[in-house]
Amino acid sequence: MLLASALALAGCSGADDSADKAGGGAAADDKAAAQQARQEESGATGRGGSNGSRATAPPKVSASHIIRTASLTVQVKDVPKALDDARATAEDAGGYVGNETTNRDGRGHERTRVVLRVPTDRYEQVLADLEGTGKVVERTAKAQDVTDQVVDVESRIKSQRASVARVRELMDKATKLSDVVTLEGELSSRESDLEALLARQASLKDRTGLATITLSLSETPVKKAEKKDEDPGFVDALTGGWHVLVTMLRWITLAFGAVLPFAVGLALIVLVWVRLVRPRLPRRTATHPTPAAGAGSLPVARPVGADGSAKGGEED
Repeated sequence: MLLASALALAGCSGADDSADKAGGGAAADDKAAAQQARQEESGATGRGGSNGSRATAPPKVSASHIIRTASLTVQVKDVPKALDDARATAEDAGGYVGNETTNRDGRGHERTRVVLRVPTDRYEQVLADLEGTGKVVERTAKAQDVTDQVVDVESRIKSQRASVARVRELMDKATKLSDVVTLEGELSSRESDLEALLARQASLKDRTGLATITLSLSETPVKKAEKKDEDPGFVDALTGGWHVLVTMLRWITLAFGAVLPFAVGLALIVLVWVRLVRPRLPRRTATHPTPAAGAGSLPVARPVGADGSAKGGEED
């Protein structure tokens, strides 16, 4: 009995020791696991701290709330071909071609102005492609942040819709005709304000969703060959003389053409005077002066003979 009791006590103590050892091992394992978890948490915290510092940085503004516009002037050799390429570039990017104007200057050079609307995410790429079509003369780019306007419009639309809903509820509960008329006028006014806000929201969405690029294309001016400073020769003198002769003849022709109408008119006037007017004028007769009354007749000279005596005495 004593031996059995001693064996039983020894077994219990051994079991307790083993249990204590097992529990200690489990506790050690739990402690190690907890320590490892703490290390992982500390590492995560460190990484989170760095991420947190990044997160505290100001967030980037959404590209959908920025209005982008650009103006680009490019000189190209062939304006129609460059215009076709610009259209293809805009359409490939998912945009479209807006207004387009084409004219020619006094020298016959063609100029084209076209407005392109492209998505904002392809704006930079399209602008770079357009710059590569020729020589860039002028470039202007603008970016306007309208985030505040977008948020304000959205908030006002939400409030206005709630206001319209409340007015409609009051109309459903109204029993008097005067109340119904008053509520209808208020509802019409609030719905009008809501439509204006919705139109402004659509405009902001269109302007922020699509960037505007105004492209001006002009032909590259052809450089004239510089003339060498040389002494003029016989051919140069002949060419200059011929040029002067042609210029003089041209001016003479112009002067003759300017005087011809007056000469024709003067000739007609002279012809009418000679043929029609002058023959009908009365002619004046020649008159001789008569001697005065009482005056004696003038002596008549008589021929003198050889002897100096006058002849004709006998005849008298």
